[in-house]
Order: sequence, then structure tokens, then C-alpha cells
Amino acid sequence: RRKMNLKSERRGIHVDQSELLCKKGCGYYGNPAWQGFCSKCWREEYHKARQKQIQEDWELAERLQREEEEAYASSQSTQGAQSLTFSKFEEKKTNEKTRKVTTVKKFFTASSRAGAKKEIQEAKAPSPSIHRQASIETDRVSKEFIEFIRAYQKPGQDIDKQCKLFLDTMSHKRDLSIEEQSECAQDFYQNVADRLQTRWKVPPEKVEKAMDEVEKYIMTRQYKYVFCPETTDDEKKDLAVQKRIRALHWVTPQMLCVPVSEEIPEVSDMVVKAITDIIEMDSKRVPRDKLACITKCSKHIFNAIKITKNEPASADDFLPTLIYIVLKGNPPRLQSNIQYITRFCNPSRLMTGEDGYYFTNLCCAVAFIEKLDAQSLNLSQEDFDRFMTGQTSPKKQESDSFSPDVCLGVKQMCKSLDLLSQLNERQERIVSEAKKLEKDLIDWTDGITKEVEDIVEKYPLEIKPKSQALAAIDSENVENDKLPPPLQPQVYAG
Repeated sequence: RRKMNLKSERRGIHVDQSELLCKKGCGYYGNPAWQGFCSKCWREEYHKARQKQIQEDWELAERLQREEEEAYASSQSTQGAQSLTFSKFEEKKTNEKTRKVTTVKKFFTASSRAGAKKEIQEAKAPSPSIHRQASIETDRVSKEFIEFIRAYQKPGQDIDKQCKLFLDTMSHKRDLSIEEQSECAQDFYQNVADRLQTRWKVPPEKVEKAMDEVEKYIMTRQYKYVFCPETTDDEKKDLAVQKRIRALHWVTPQMLCVPVSEEIPEVSDMVVKAITDIIEMDSKRVPRDKLACITKCSKHIFNAIKITKNEPASADDFLPTLIYIVLKGNPPRLQSNIQYITRFCNPSRLMTGEDGYYFTNLCCAVAFIEKLDAQSLNLSQEDFDRFMTGQTSPKKQESDSFSPDVCLGVKQMCKSLDLLSQLNERQERIVSEAKKLEKDLIDWTDGITKEVEDIVEKYPLEIKPKSQALAAIDSENVENDKLPPPLQPQVYAG
């Protein structure tokens, strides 16, 4: 029964390796951001859709123009006046049509390769943004790029020239959508790689290294403009994913069928390193460096599985563990980083190699987290809803009956949760008793005040006026006023 349960759990998060590849069958890795296509096939499909849209808009403009001409012509009363006015209208129509066509073309082809080359040729004066106050990291990358182009001699000089033209051109394209800026960057990568291979006959391994340096240089300088721009909803998606992961804090490794035992100290260290790597991705500027963080995280995951199972990890083991690491780490700006890599990374890295494989798995992990439901975790809908709303926790229910393979950290966490629950109850009782005591004190004060007022009212205080001073004892003794005189002191003369 336990085996059947594990199979049921695994079925919810299993991803066949063929699903990671481009759905057009070219053999490269696909990406959810490209609707399952690889970078190359996605651009082909995107261009087809865009050309179709341009054609439809062109036909719509032509039809509206004809209707306007017919309406204008039918409104003329006389043939002579119509002929005279129509000649002027023809001239106006031609100018207006030319303006509309130019506007349509400019709108839909601003980021095309021909348009990009034309704008590069027209951009003579350097943009002030290129000479802005550079950060320490930008200075370091610029120095490294200068050393790199020196080693490549003439091809390096050509690369330097193309990079400066590209940066200058991009400074004039801040108003374009991020997708169009991404297309400009992808065109630039392709053009530079083609120039190195065809014009300068650079070997493929050196071309790849050169493209890494080019990507580092231009994206370090463009990072603040193209990472999570305000014109996109990347920040909104970041907050949604972050909130979703926080709501899933109760998900246990057993629910995901994660073959990792954190009771083993070495495995626990690997898990911590994997979480650190996936979080560190947000601190990098270059797409290739962000990919390197994902790759290091994935390798730590494979090592943790290998140590736990004492055998090489499989793809079915890797994806659930990656999902668990993402849930446990809750990396900052996760969607923004994924979108940034998708838009501005050298496409060859995303289409092939281990970087592309691990990045595709990360995209699948995020997609799974966004769509995670009760069936995926082999739970009833009622339990899933109660866990999501925080009414109860599966960890608290299982705290008294741990399975032998549960790690020590989980046990300690459950004990801590129980203790916190007890402390919370005690705190609520203390607050309740404190409020009751406060009420009793107020009632006692009010009672004493009432009693004093009643006594004062019952026995009012009367203050009598001051009595007159008493007269001398003999002041009224009129009849016996012949008293002997008082004795006089006598001096003794002895």
C-alpha cells in the first residue's frame, strides 16, 4: 500500500524528459516563457505572427482609406468642383497614406534587425547614459572587458565597437517594450557570433568564451534598465509567487516524495547550500551568473540525493527535490529573475547544456508550485483547503507518530510548534485575565466613589460661624467690686 501511495504522489509531479524539449521537435530545450518552444523556434513563430499582424493592419488601413475616398467623392455636388477638389484631395491622401505607412512600419519593425542596423548607423553621438557615474562592479567588468578585447586583437576591436554601438542604440530605445528590447539583444548576440565565425574565422570554443564576455559587459551596464522594468507585471508576479510559497509552508518532504534525509549532517549541509545558491541568484547582474547559481543549486541537490540513497540520482528524484528547495528557500524576485534570464541570456546557453537543463527544470518547478493542488500532494480537497487557510497543520497531526525516516529538524520543529501553540493559549489567557482585572479595578474605584458620595449626601458637613471671644471672669462682677488690692512685692532688707 505504501508503494502504491508513493506512486500516486510521484504521479502528480513527474515530468517526462521529452516534455522539457522544444515542442517543435528541434532537439533543444523549450521554455514555458516561449510557450514550450526553444529560443530559435520561438523567434520564428513570433516573427510569423508579427508579420501576419502587420499584413492585417495594412489591409485594414487600405480598406479604411478607400472608404474615406469614396465618402469624400460622393459628397461633391458638381463635377468641376469635384475635379478641382479631388486633385487636392489626391495630394493630401498621398501624403497621409505615406505618413500612415511609415508610422505602421516604424511601430511594427522598430526592433527588427534591419531597423536596428539603421539606428546603429544613425547613432553618431554617444549617449550620456553610457558615461554616467559607474558603480564599482561596472568599473570592474569594464576593465575585464578591455583586457579581454586586447587578447583578441582585431576581432576584439570589432567586438568593442559593436558593443558600444549597441549600448548607444539601446539608450535611445528605453520607450520600447521589454520584449522588443529583448529581441534587440538577441539580434545583437546573433550578429556578433556570426561576425566572429564568418568574418574573423574564430574557433567555436573561443566564440563561446567571447560571447560570455560580451554578455557580461553589456548586461552589467543594462541591468538597471531591463531587470523588472516598471512597464511589465514582473513585480506583480513576484509577489504572487512569494505569497503562494508562503501559503504552502506546510508542505512536507514526504508529500512531495523527496528522497532526501536531512537527519544526515552532510545531506543537511547540502540542502542549506542549495537554498543559499538559489537565493544568491537575485544578487547577480549577468544572466550567465544567475544561471550558474541555478546550476550550483542543482548539483548540491543531486549530491544530497546521492548521499541519501547511496546511488546516483534520477530526473524523477531531482524535480521534487528542487520544488522542495524552492518552497523552503522562497527565493526573492523569482519570476523577475526567470524572465530576465529568458529575455537577455545568450540563447545558446538556454537551448543546450546543463545550464539549459537545470533552468528548464526550475521553470517547471515554479509552474508546478503555481498549479499545485490536492491531487498533486495525494490529499483530499478538504484537508488541502484547511492546510491552505491555516486552520490546521499536517505537521502537528503527525507530531505524535513520526515515521523513522523523518529528520531530526522536522521533529524539533513540530515540538516547537506545539510549544508555541501552548504559549499562545497561555498568552490569550493572560490577556483575558488582565482585561478582567482592569475591569474589576475600574468597578471597585467606581464603587468606592459612589459610597463616599452617598455618605456625604447623608451626613452633610455644616461649618458654623466663628464664636465671639470670652470676656474676663470678673468683668460682670459689679456687686463685689471692693476687693483688696493685689499684693505688692516687697524687698527683703535682711
